[in-house]
Amino acid sequence: MAEQRSGEGPSTFDDAAAQVRSLSFRADLSVREIAAPSGLATDALAIAGDVRPETDALDSAYGTGRLVLLHDEEGPSAWNGAWRIVCFAQAPLETDIGIDPMLADVAWAWLTDALSSRGAAFHSESGTATKTLSKGFGSLADEGDGAQIELRASWSPQGEVTPHVEAWAELVCMLAGLPPGSEGITMLGSRRLLGG
Repeated sequence: MAEQRSGEGPSTFDDAAAQVRSLSFRADLSVREIAAPSGLATDALAIAGDVRPETDALDSAYGTGRLVLLHDEEGPSAWNGAWRIVCFAQAPLETDIGIDPMLADVAWAWLTDALSSRGAAFHSESGTATKTLSKGFGSLADEGDGAQIELRASWSPQGEVTPHVEAWAELVCMLAGLPPGSEGITMLGSRRLLGG
């Protein structure tokens, strides 16, 4: 269920963008600004986060995510307001975790719990959680079986945007096996995605 709180958000998009750009993240999550998609809103800011990325690697072997902050004064009807956050997070899993029938529900709960724990009020949420099982063949046979969880979500934020960005960062880390407060702890049992 969505949290409710008064306040529509920052006074301007520039204020919101400055708040996002000033955030600090845990050391094992590398966050950078990326090109925002065009045509979705009047204003947009996008960031990407990778859990413990390797030097010269395109994607993290542990988990990755993207977040887009959208602002449009005309307030598209699906948003029920002038602000929207769109996020994506994915991580490879051990196969025995990937077959858990509750995995998609748990991934969605991690997002809403992270938002709630930060007092990040929201409404008009939507999303999908997808789990994928894979098996390597031919030259990829040595990589064996694998699994992946992917969450795509969007919601309309109320109040300041920084708690929403912090909740997204927590989600990316949790999907990768890094619960809150685990900074500096070695990860065990993570898998590289097939073909990664």
